[in-house]
Amino acid sequence: MSRAVSTRRVRRTIARLLCMGALVAATLPVAAQDVLIRGATVHTAGAQGTLREADVLVRGGRIAAVGPGLSAAGVPVVEAGGRPLTPTLFGGVTGIGIEEVSGERGTRDDRLSLGSAEDMVVRPEFDVTLAFNPDSIVIPVARVEGIGFTLLSAGNANAIVGGQGAAMRLDGSVDPAGPKVLYLALGSAGAEQSGQSRAAQWMLLDQLIDEARGRLPADSHVASLTPAGKRALTRYLDGQGTIVVGVNRASDIRQLLRWSKRHGLRIAIRGGAEAWKLAPELAAAGVPVFVDPLVNLPSDFDQIGATLENAARLHAAGVRVGFAQASDASHNARKLRQLAGNAVAHGLPWEAGLAGLTRVPAETFGVDAAIGTIAVGRTADLVLWSGDPLDVAYTADQVWFGGRAIEMRSRQTELRDRYLPPATPASEGGLPRAYRHR
Repeated sequence: MSRAVSTRRVRRTIARLLCMGALVAATLPVAAQDVLIRGATVHTAGAQGTLREADVLVRGGRIAAVGPGLSAAGVPVVEAGGRPLTPTLFGGVTGIGIEEVSGERGTRDDRLSLGSAEDMVVRPEFDVTLAFNPDSIVIPVARVEGIGFTLLSAGNANAIVGGQGAAMRLDGSVDPAGPKVLYLALGSAGAEQSGQSRAAQWMLLDQLIDEARGRLPADSHVASLTPAGKRALTRYLDGQGTIVVGVNRASDIRQLLRWSKRHGLRIAIRGGAEAWKLAPELAAAGVPVFVDPLVNLPSDFDQIGATLENAARLHAAGVRVGFAQASDASHNARKLRQLAGNAVAHGLPWEAGLAGLTRVPAETFGVDAAIGTIAVGRTADLVLWSGDPLDVAYTADQVWFGGRAIEMRSRQTELRDRYLPPATPASEGGLPRAYRHR
């Protein structure tokens, strides 16, 4: 190997390391900034609705004013030119920050596997937020697409009680942005962990409640909770947290509503492919449903009644509708706005589609005092779009966290720039930057 070639490789290696360092640094919290975003179509996702040719003034990282004709001496101005401005979007129920490579188990911290397949090891104290990595390379990929927060998912290979997660802002914060949530998997999703019987799921859940409440002797052969597990479960039984239930079949949802009412539990549904069949009951119970609007085929016997109009029918009945992907959510969080757009295409009002990506998840998971809407006093987590945010033909032009404009760069944009052919093929021999030697 020649000395010149060796030198070039060293330089390229140093450049890559510097680039990686910049991406890591971009995930770290930076002091909030002031900014005036002027002349935008402001979709507040809140009480003010949509404001045309409006301004948003940010001071100290919080929204100080919203309306036309705002001014502020010495504050940097961003001319929106009528483009849409929204709150940052919800990324869905994901493993962002706790999952790097889906197929590599050593990079995933979202699932508990204790004991053998025959054991029911119930550990509601399992808390995936403790493994959250704010330097994950998945985070910049999501946030340059306008994703500002996500709900970390938790699962258990040996029990229908999955463990705990929480809403996380993707601004480099280490700690949860809101209270913890507890996960349950019911119906066919929990069959392996409940003796292959739906009836057994309700039996096991009532048994766990009896144990947590002290109505089951600690030395009982069916006791399965640790002291920490009892404390964790009791918090939700006392109404201090939301239980997120993965369930699709209408009959299972009906039993879930009865069970939660009997025990006074606060729940939200993830999936709900047949939830439209019980829309009035869900609305009366105040239960939000996070659907995947692209689920319209009976991929299993829990989803025979799936329909593209699920979100629209639920909303029409008064149910708060949010969105969550059925699969591959962590690495494709950007697709969530495509789901919302498809729901709108099948009858959901546009404003309700945006709310399902902003206000509804913020309210459901306890972060609405800070994010989820554009309103005075809220944290300035904002996105300026090139066009309709529910249309994938358009993209995020700029994202702000706490008033700080982030660098619109991720590992994917780095790879794109490295290997994409140059705009002028004749220059540099028509080779992408990765193949040029200097």
